[in-house]
Amino acid sequence: MKRVYFASDFHLGIPNREDSFKRELKIIRWLDNIQSDCAELYILGDIFDFWFEYKLVVPKGFVRLQSKIASFTDSGIPVYFFHGNHDLWQFGYFEEELGVKVIKKPIYTEILGKKFYLAHGDGLGLGQTKFKLILAIYRNYFFQRLFAFFHPSIGIGIANWMSAQSKMKTFDGNFKFYGEQEHLIQHCRMLIDKGETADYYVYGHRHLPMIYDLGNGASYVNLGDWIGYYSYVVFDGESLSLETFEKSE
Repeated sequence: MKRVYFASDFHLGIPNREDSFKRELKIIRWLDNIQSDCAELYILGDIFDFWFEYKLVVPKGFVRLQSKIASFTDSGIPVYFFHGNHDLWQFGYFEEELGVKVIKKPIYTEILGKKFYLAHGDGLGLGQTKFKLILAIYRNYFFQRLFAFFHPSIGIGIANWMSAQSKMKTFDGNFKFYGEQEHLIQHCRMLIDKGETADYYVYGHRHLPMIYDLGNGASYVNLGDWIGYYSYVVFDGESLSLETFEKSE
């Protein structure tokens, strides 16, 4: 039986290269494990904690994962990669070199007979004014081109330094669940109120893995992350389940 897999928030690059390398190898083991029965693979953003493509330069590192993803597309398995707020500066490399289909905005799609709403999740829902302002700057073409004027050693160096200051540099757990006050659950409710219904509303970004019943046959799904949860979702056309890979205590 063929299955469809979903994962997000690998955040390769933090807290340091050594730990990221171990995490990269773990992700590759997971991809090796699912490749034989994978019909499609959806990665909902933040593969890297920072990614910026210059015209002739991409950030150093994690070529093993890139090669593994290419082996999926080379064998005919579609791979979809959504922009995350940490790696939205993609300008063709993933499509041209890896054969990945890059998706910049949330989408509705039908998968094995069910309707899915898929998004990374950044900036969705009410509030978050400061974060949405920063995100608007990140997505602005002028500021992207301005950053590109920096020599890669300077630009990527600055970005890596900022990444190292991130609260994500160590995993302290995203354990608190705010119920109906969760931004992404509020976003689901807004979509449903507008008549934009789906069977599954699937997001990354929040880092708290769960399947939450929205009522009327709809579910909010968060994929968690690979910093502490090593979680992913699998759908076989009948049931959707949240699973973990090599989860340590």
